[in-house]
Amino acid sequence: MRRPFKSLPVQKDGPRSNRDIRVPRVQLIDAEGENHGIVAIADALAMAEEAGLDLVEIVPNAEPPVCKIIDLGKLKYQNQKKASEARKKQKTVEVKELKMRPGIDTHDYEVKMKALARFLEEGDKVKISLRFRGREMAHQELGRNLLLRVKEASAALAKVELEPKLEGRQMLMILAPRQ
Repeated sequence: MRRPFKSLPVQKDGPRSNRDIRVPRVQLIDAEGENHGIVAIADALAMAEEAGLDLVEIVPNAEPPVCKIIDLGKLKYQNQKKASEARKKQKTVEVKELKMRPGIDTHDYEVKMKALARFLEEGDKVKISLRFRGREMAHQELGRNLLLRVKEASAALAKVELEPKLEGRQMLMILAPRQ
């Protein structure tokens, strides 16, 4: 015979409120911000009910916990707004890649450099990969010279995060924007 599945207790998000607060006494702050000192939980709940608001645990780790008489829905809404504002201001740094060859022509090089400048101004890191094919492996110094030329040209905009380094048939360099 199978045992019935017993689900875990439901975890509420946010601070504990009203009947969820299970301590005998609390430090009470009313809706106007006035401190009432240490009060029994029953009296605090009665005051909150009288005001038509919720008793919300603000500092649960204090001894006794600090509780405030406030509208719980309004508090959750304000916290949600703060979190979304923080997410808006946050910038994710992407790594853009520019691919080159050792025998790149001057115009192609200039186009790549314009793209490099645009990526760095947007605040993204740039990975420059230089691919060697066939006999080009015999002239790796051409690739290294090209990457050093890129490094010098972008010195005002970028700092080198990874110096030119050979990995198999590819030479890599990573540039990060200067702050």
